[in-house]
Order: sequence, then structure tokens, then C-alpha cells
Amino acid sequence: MIQRYALPEMAALWTAESTYETWVRVEVLATIAQAGLGVVPDEALADIRRAPAPSVARIRELEADRDHEILAFLAAYTETMPADSARWVHHGMTSYDLVDTAQGHLLARSMDLVLDAARSFTRILTDRALEHWDTVCIARTHGIHAEPTSFGQKLAVHSQAMNRCLTRLSDARTAVAVGTVSGPVGTYSHISPQVEEFVCGELGLGVEPIPTQVVARDRHAQLLSALAVTGAVVEQFALEMRMLQRTEVREVDEPRTSAYQGSSAMPHKRNPTTSERLCGLARVLRANAGAAYENVALWHERDLAHSSVERIVLPDSLTIAHYQLVSAAAVIRDLEVFPERMARNIAQTHGLVHSSEVFLGLVADGAEREDAYRLVQAAADETWRTEVPLADALAARGVTVPAGLLDPRRFLANRNHLKSRLEELSKELYQHVEV
Repeated sequence: MIQRYALPEMAALWTAESTYETWVRVEVLATIAQAGLGVVPDEALADIRRAPAPSVARIRELEADRDHEILAFLAAYTETMPADSARWVHHGMTSYDLVDTAQGHLLARSMDLVLDAARSFTRILTDRALEHWDTVCIARTHGIHAEPTSFGQKLAVHSQAMNRCLTRLSDARTAVAVGTVSGPVGTYSHISPQVEEFVCGELGLGVEPIPTQVVARDRHAQLLSALAVTGAVVEQFALEMRMLQRTEVREVDEPRTSAYQGSSAMPHKRNPTTSERLCGLARVLRANAGAAYENVALWHERDLAHSSVERIVLPDSLTIAHYQLVSAAAVIRDLEVFPERMARNIAQTHGLVHSSEVFLGLVADGAEREDAYRLVQAAADETWRTEVPLADALAARGVTVPAGLLDPRRFLANRNHLKSRLEELSKELYQHVEV
């Protein structure tokens, strides 16, 4: 993990210490189940439960002699136990019974953090969309002024996209929250399926229904795909915030601390660095998803090609996604919005945004569609070139535009049915808030 983009609660889950403590928990649970079946003596169970998690340093020391992390862990874990008890640790299990089941638990806990952050971001987006539902601004298509919309509707587009991400993330959590304790090639040859049921049940995991020796890697590909799509949705929001902060636009301003300095050379700079960072991190999430796809196809019942990749992409993607969502929530929570600037930006094209209303009005009055379009287009071209108001350019062509027609709010008259959808989403989201 890159610590710069790791928040403490997520980073704590992916330390070596956390991994080995989870391994100990899996081993203890498996032993409890084995003892309950009469396989492991009660005295051994008591010793195994008392043994502390081994230190990372000791495991690394033993790994240097064994070239096998799991065997080094087992040696370090059992060296404080009586020999008669130590021999029952990992009984009937294979390495990835331990690794994948522990990893499933860590993935589930990590996804709980991601989902909490995603819900928070979606709630704040939705709240601010409702706050600015009637804040008129210009919509842009191809980067060019189109017709007026509202800033609230702009934000609502992103909140709905995030709501879809919540479904994907929840499905992905379900997919990866599984384990397997099924023995060398998943046939339960040396261990009862009841052990697996107990261990996974205690860890809050499902069971891989038809195991090989590992949990199927399409599950992890689904996880990283969901994180990548979520990252792209956050990027879509952040890119909009970046473009709206450009000097010649400046309709919003992202929050900054009092210590903010935008440039080493130009003291006046207010760069959208947080929004830019959110866009950059989305690229990493997409790249990591590609690596997860490569891990799906393993040789026969398993190989180890996936392991090195997962040590990088799983903690990195979860950490980045969590950081990205928390940061995005901070941006929208304290985003400064400038309605006056939005009004000035609408006005700067001298009425061009009303061309569609004039065009449709002429058609409704009996003009041929093509003739009406060409007339209004010619007037609009004059306005583009000379900055004469569109109403004057139209008057010179014999078209009188009623003053009331040139109110930008007219464009928003029929959109309140959209607001009810947003309010319903808001209610759903707040059902997840702990009271």
C-alpha cells in the first residue's frame, strides 16, 4: 500500500500483523471444530487457543530457512506450544484453506469500509443536489453552452451513478466474502465439511460451493471490477468539478485548508488538486482490475501465479477506493458554489441559449421546420460573431421575441418529477445511518 493514499482504518486491515492475526483466528476456529468432532484432544485445543500470534519478524526469520510463508507462520505459531499440542495445528488443512479463508474475512471487512464511504458520498451528493435543485446554471454538450439546467440536477446525475455503484459494491462484497477449508484439492479428504461450515460461519463468510484448492478468482475480478467502475464514477464527478473551477468558468471552488499553496512560483494559483487526484487514482483502479482478470485462469486445481499479483492489487485497490470515496465526500460536502457566476456565464452568450425556444415557437406558429431552423441559426451566427443580442439579431430578420421567453428558468419548468426520484433515494440512503 502507498501510505499517502491510505486512511488508518483501512491500512490497519492490511498490515502483516493483521494478516497473521487473522490466520491465527482461522487456525483456532478450525481446531475448535475439530475438537468438537473428537479429532483434536481438548488439551491440545486449550494450548492452541492460548498461543499468541507470532511476530512478523519471527515469521520472516523462519521463512528465510523454509522459503514458504505458511510453513514459516505455522512454525512460529506452534513453537511456544507443547509438542503434543502443536502437532494438531492445521490438521487436515492445506495452505490456502488458511490463506483464502482469512483473506475472505479481510476482504469482507475492507468492503464494509468501502461501502460505508460510498454511502456517505452518495448521501452528501444527494443532499447537495436537493439544496441546489433550483440553482440555474448552463449545461454544456461537447464543452459548448447548450441550454440551462440546474446545478442540483448536475449533482443528481452523479448521485444516481453512485447509487448504482452501491449495488455493484454490495454484490462484490458477497462474492468475495467466502472461504474454503476443504483440504489439498478441495475434496475434504482429510477434514470434515463441518469444520469448513463452522469456520466460515464464525467469520461471517459463505462457503465456496465447489472448491478446488482455492477460492475461485473470478470473485476477486468481480471485486476489482466494481471498484474500478466506482472509481470511474468518482472520476466523472471530479472531472466535472475540475472543469467548473477553470478561471474562465469558476462556478464552484473545492475546499482547501488555510495552509493551501497552489504553486511554488505563482501565489495567486488555486488549483483543483484534490479533484485532479481523484481522477488520477481512478486510473490505478482500472489498471488493477485488468490484473485481476489475468488471475482468473489458473492451472488445473490451482497454481501460484495469482498470489504475487493479489498481494499488490487487493490491498492497493481497496485502500485507494476507500481514500477516493472519503476524499470525494469531503469535496462535495464543503464545495463552494457561485450562483451569480453561473448566471453571468449564461448571460455571456447574449441569449443564444434560447435559440431552441425561438425555433420551436416559430414552428408552432406555422413555419416550416427547415426554414425556421435556418432563420434562427443565421441570427445565432450573427450573435456569435458580433455579440449583438440574439433578440436584436432576430428582430432584424422580422422575428419579435417576447421578453418573458428569455428567462433561463423557463427551461426548468417540467423537471420536478425528477426531484421526487432524488428525494426517494435520499430516504433510502439515510436508512443506513446509525442512530
